[in-house]
Amino acid sequence: MGTREGWQLPATEALRVGPDTDVDGLDTTATPGFVGGKSVGERLLEERGAVLSDLQEKLFANARARDEQRSVLLVLQGMDTAGKGGVVRHVIGHVDPQGVDHASFGVPTPEEKRHHYLWRIRKALPRKGQLGVFDRSHYEDVLVVRVHDLVPRSEWEARYDEINAFEHELVESGTTLVKVAMFVSPDEQKARLAERLERRDKHWKYNPGDITEREFWPQYKEAYQAMLDRTSTPHAPWHVVPADRKWYSRLAVTELLIGALQRLDLDWPAANFDVEAEKRRLAGS
Repeated sequence: MGTREGWQLPATEALRVGPDTDVDGLDTTATPGFVGGKSVGERLLEERGAVLSDLQEKLFANARARDEQRSVLLVLQGMDTAGKGGVVRHVIGHVDPQGVDHASFGVPTPEEKRHHYLWRIRKALPRKGQLGVFDRSHYEDVLVVRVHDLVPRSEWEARYDEINAFEHELVESGTTLVKVAMFVSPDEQKARLAERLERRDKHWKYNPGDITEREFWPQYKEAYQAMLDRTSTPHAPWHVVPADRKWYSRLAVTELLIGALQRLDLDWPAANFDVEAEKRRLAGS
């Protein structure tokens, strides 16, 4: 790889939400912090996937050997076709599945509706040593709920502060949050929906309701802007990932996870037995 290709800024720095983050003006084809095209990005994704796998295994091993209580939770939010499922397959697919707790949140079930909206979220939190993945999350309750007026404004308005308090509680208990908002353009979404209609192997992914939701694009932009403005905190910041280029969004999420795991400063747990003695026992067996 050439010296002018690759990450020119750490992903967390290039993608972290700031006071000037503007959803309406976002260039969804951009590759913030990264210089190089698709071939460079895909090659780097394989290399960095191996790094991610190693770090995730250390997280898992420390929970098993040392009873460490730490975990990492990746929160993925985005409009339909933004590529959340692709991230799960192509990024989380690099790590050992036994170390992953994955949850996908759709329309609440009748049982879930009888509880507080965070009830189903708490049930799905990653166990110690696990890399948790939320494909959609508690933020549906300030996005879809807001756009479609599913509860009174006073109720969803209060949820921003409630979510901040909930996430602060998670961080204090040892969970590192990596929050990623993925954005595609209306044109790119239309192209991806068209592909699902053209390909028989993609029909299962198509939802007629996705076209209906396109009519609410301006309202969703407002809701996402409010989400970023009001719930990107020092302990749980949001990262905005332009997602028209799938290779970039997958690479960006990989880098964000690597950064989060590296900041945990993990090492392999020491053996709780005499290694040399076990070697001798094995040789003589």
